[in-house]
Amino acid sequence: MSEMINVEELFASKVFTRATMKERLPRNVYKEVLSVMENGGELSPAAADVVAKAMKDWAVENGATHYTHWFQPLTGITAEKHDSFVSLPDENGKMIMDFSGKELIKGEPDASSFPSGGLRATFEARGYTAWDITSPAFLKEDATGVILCIPTAFCSYKGEALDKKTPLLRSMEAVSEQAVRIARLFGNTEATKVVASVGPEQEYFLVDREKYLKRQDLIYTGRTLFGAAAPKGQELEDHYFGTIRERVGAYMKDLNIELWKLGVTAKTQHNEVAPAQHELATIYEMANTAVDHNQLVMETMKKVAGRHGLTCLLHEKPFAGVNGSGKHNNWSLTTNNGCNLLDPGDTPNENIQFLLVLACIIKAVDKHADLLRQSASDVGNDHRLGANEAPPAIISVFLGEQLEDVVKQLVETGEAAHLLEGGKLETGVSTLPDFAKDATDRNRTSPFAFTGNKFEFRMVGSSDSIASPNTILNAIVAEAFCEAADILEKADDFEIAVHDLIKEYLTEHQRIIFNGNGYSEEWVKEAERRGLPNIKSMIEAVDTLVTDKSVKLFERFGIFTKAELESRAEILYETYAKTINIEALTMIDMASKQIIPTVVKYTKSLADTVIAVREAGADASTQAELLQNVSKDLAEMKEALSKLKEAVAKANTIENAKEQAFYYKDSVKTVMDELRAPADEVEMLVDKEVWPFPTYGDLIFEV
Repeated sequence: MSEMINVEELFASKVFTRATMKERLPRNVYKEVLSVMENGGELSPAAADVVAKAMKDWAVENGATHYTHWFQPLTGITAEKHDSFVSLPDENGKMIMDFSGKELIKGEPDASSFPSGGLRATFEARGYTAWDITSPAFLKEDATGVILCIPTAFCSYKGEALDKKTPLLRSMEAVSEQAVRIARLFGNTEATKVVASVGPEQEYFLVDREKYLKRQDLIYTGRTLFGAAAPKGQELEDHYFGTIRERVGAYMKDLNIELWKLGVTAKTQHNEVAPAQHELATIYEMANTAVDHNQLVMETMKKVAGRHGLTCLLHEKPFAGVNGSGKHNNWSLTTNNGCNLLDPGDTPNENIQFLLVLACIIKAVDKHADLLRQSASDVGNDHRLGANEAPPAIISVFLGEQLEDVVKQLVETGEAAHLLEGGKLETGVSTLPDFAKDATDRNRTSPFAFTGNKFEFRMVGSSDSIASPNTILNAIVAEAFCEAADILEKADDFEIAVHDLIKEYLTEHQRIIFNGNGYSEEWVKEAERRGLPNIKSMIEAVDTLVTDKSVKLFERFGIFTKAELESRAEILYETYAKTINIEALTMIDMASKQIIPTVVKYTKSLADTVIAVREAGADASTQAELLQNVSKDLAEMKEALSKLKEAVAKANTIENAKEQAFYYKDSVKTVMDELRAPADEVEMLVDKEVWPFPTYGDLIFEV
């Protein structure tokens, strides 16, 4: 019988929650903390000391010996430096456990060892971490013990953002300020802020750890660089939502427990489409907390997998020929007095506030489709976007039949006089209830889909931080809201002005709306006719960060400076080049030390067989043909291997980061494909017993 779990008691038991603060802090200090959380500002030094002591006492009571400023540098993962609470002993030699307000609020990690894109020289080491008071501290427990983790932002000595968190927080303030202006126009005088809320869905693969450790490509790159398809893939769609295997179920149970302790609202779990692929979704929360929690989800997934003899793969395309993994980013805006700005209500055609918000978002997505595409770019996602498993690389907005009809009416006449109704879904079974169906279907091929009271940005890669997509979303929508508010606040007749503005925005930007099949070739041609950008790779998207349009947007709202944008572009080029370089070197190593030696031995065995059969007087033509085919693949591999070594050597002579990245994309990757093709062919010819590492079938069907 399984152990009973009291989720209510378990949830957030490792988090320094508001309830814990209220219990442990003096009333005046607690009120000061809440005020800073809600309205901004800084804690007084005295209050910071009180909070730090209460946080330390709580952590120590729960077994903590160290604390860390937990931050998110531009590596895309998290970083932490542990310091103990230990201070100098007292006069009696008794150890004192101490933690000051200064230590809580500010840390000082080395800023030169993280990617900075030129913002920091190697000899300039100083950087600062600053406490994000709006994201709760938590306890992490692993082999090092229990660590108090304090979520922080990370910046350089000169104040430039060196992380994912700082621009996100800036963007949240920007969209809040401009969205409040929109709310005020419609009579909401109580709202003082608008919160960007996010609910990410995380896809991942699980493989047996012993098999994983026999694959250098998985260890070094997170994906298989060689591998013939298994006899069965996902053709029967029998894995999707299928019964969860015992071993995977045990993993999911432990994963949920660990996440609930950390205050992460793990809600949904199921098998995904590809064999060995699964998904976990969390409930909406404030964007910066959602970003922190999604990082914890990814870290915890990997940690818990190890306990079960498994390895969690978060790469966007760990296996060729089956679906890769994404991360759907569900985004919405809600006032602090409970109004969801994306809630259409029962009659969206009459909900003028909703229609203005919708029109502004459509305008923002159309105007900055290139930026939104860039925000979902990473090296792994290049293998996924545009395939029949994920949204295309072309940004479009799905509204559904009901809202599309409303938009059409507004564009044509300036008024939406009627509304398509969903009707009733009749099951045709007497014991099953008939029920009201939605007025619109869903569209899984759309990269940016309206799904009831939120937008689902479906392009984000599974291994990527969701900070960048939400920073971009907040920024572009803040700009659209600002421009609309500037017009409407000056209008002599608000009712006429708002109707005219909605019609203007929808008319000018209706090209971005597409409800059809985003996977079809027809859409690619249609999108080109409409003038929509089709940015096919990560590095082709990088320059969108530093266009005059983008710099103007980000500097206007204080989200990025031009220098910060240029640094991020430099980092992206470097990251791409380094990633492909690692993959290429791994292929060279595997081909040189594993595949080719195995095939050489196998050809000798075949040759011996051919000779033996002929000497016995039998027909050896079949064996000879097999030997010829294997030898042909071997020769092709050897030639491609030599070309790959030359290409990598040449790539490493290119000093300009952008030129080097494009050389890796256009030249090195091409030769990598040339090496893989004969290797995958010969895998189907060589005796499985001698093949040097686990096959696709071993990896994705034996969990």
